[in-house]
Amino acid sequence: MFDFAISIAVIHHLSTSARRIQAIKAVLDTLKHSIGQALFFVWALEQKSSRRGWDKGDDQDQLVPWVLKLDKNKKSEEKPTTHHRYYHLYKQDELEQDIRAAGGEIVRNGYDRDNWWCVARKLE
Repeated sequence: MFDFAISIAVIHHLSTSARRIQAIKAVLDTLKHSIGQALFFVWALEQKSSRRGWDKGDDQDQLVPWVLKLDKNKKSEEKPTTHHRYYHLYKQDELEQDIRAAGGEIVRNGYDRDNWWCVARKLE
């Protein structure tokens, strides 16, 4: 059992609400009763001022390109490869709802650099 656990940029890659809640529950289950806490960071839907520009009204489920760049030291005719990663963009208060559904309680929460975050603990 742990005093503190961190989940940064993980939960938003799971494709269903049930899987996200199950993952949150699994993290909470690793905590010591009454004192253990966990920090969760997920991408926010509300990123209007970022380079991505997502905001309310946009699809919460996105495939985001990730370019695998080539090794500059190796001479090759190959071109960079683009992979698409799945993201569920959390809307305001959605992470808190998922934590509660997983049996957790919110200790504190906020928004930072296009991410929603929560510190939570497992309910007794």
